[in-house]
Amino acid sequence: MSRLRVVFAGTPEFAASSLATLLESQHEVVAVYTQPDRPAGRGRKLTPSPVKQLALEHRLPVYQPQTLKEPTAQAELAALNADIMVVVAYGLLLPQAVLDTPRLGCVNVHASLLPRWRGAAPIQRAIEAGDSVSGVTIMQMDAGLDTGAMLSEVRTPITDRTTGGDLHDCLAIQGADALVTTLDALATGAAHATPQPDEGVTYAAKLSKAEAELDFGQPAHQLASKIRAFNPWPVAWCALGDDRLRLLMASVEEGEHPPSAPGTLLEHGEDHLRIACGTDGREVLCITSAQLPGGKAMAVRDLLNARHARLTTGIRLGQPAAQANQGDTP
Repeated sequence: MSRLRVVFAGTPEFAASSLATLLESQHEVVAVYTQPDRPAGRGRKLTPSPVKQLALEHRLPVYQPQTLKEPTAQAELAALNADIMVVVAYGLLLPQAVLDTPRLGCVNVHASLLPRWRGAAPIQRAIEAGDSVSGVTIMQMDAGLDTGAMLSEVRTPITDRTTGGDLHDCLAIQGADALVTTLDALATGAAHATPQPDEGVTYAAKLSKAEAELDFGQPAHQLASKIRAFNPWPVAWCALGDDRLRLLMASVEEGEHPPSAPGTLLEHGEDHLRIACGTDGREVLCITSAQLPGGKAMAVRDLLNARHARLTTGIRLGQPAAQANQGDTP
């Protein structure tokens, strides 16, 4: 079987999974491209990306250009004489001159079933939208945003317990395996690219902290999906008086209930909070895992035993302290 000379370009943990699997394959990684070191942690110390850390462990040449648009950076890439460039969550745009440099072009590991969820946050947007299936597409890159022809794909179900973190970890492993299989096929000429269909295109906008605040006037199923999608980042939250209560796992209580003001904490069991939601407060969102300010994530049973939790029946979550109606302790 032919051995390919591979340049790998990626930055976060998701990309490091593909690099690790590629390093165990028959193909030769001749260099690694990754984003410049960024400040991280309380000390804001410059920290190498997960991909760079792995590359250094394997004594691979590492390149960290600010852009690939400069002729010097493009000449540096061309000098590596690579058969193919593998791109996984790299974070830099690849101009056409770069796409054309390797003999077999550039391929991308994308965490969605294209053409659905092109863009920056396909994992979280799939869960947030209530999709029942996700997956990874290995794509031959072109100048568009995730518009290239598809070489292969793998699928995985999304359940009503799947979080953004769960799906990320699953697709990182599946994508790494699919990448090596696809490279093997490309090396022997057995791979065939299929153009993406024109129908079904959606875009996965970048996540922001600003959208993590919950609006309990929305439907319960929409809120539950958002909570799971945003776990572990940016983490959905609501106001608890003057503090923030972070919500990590949620489900929907079936059936219609007497109307309450959206955000009202209803009578609840030992293992879940029941929150009225929807435009008329007739729907119920059940929270089973949450996090108090300065604390760690915990099951609701432990949360209710926390002295400073202040989770009393009748209060309105999502309201400033001056507006929240304090109820009686259940």
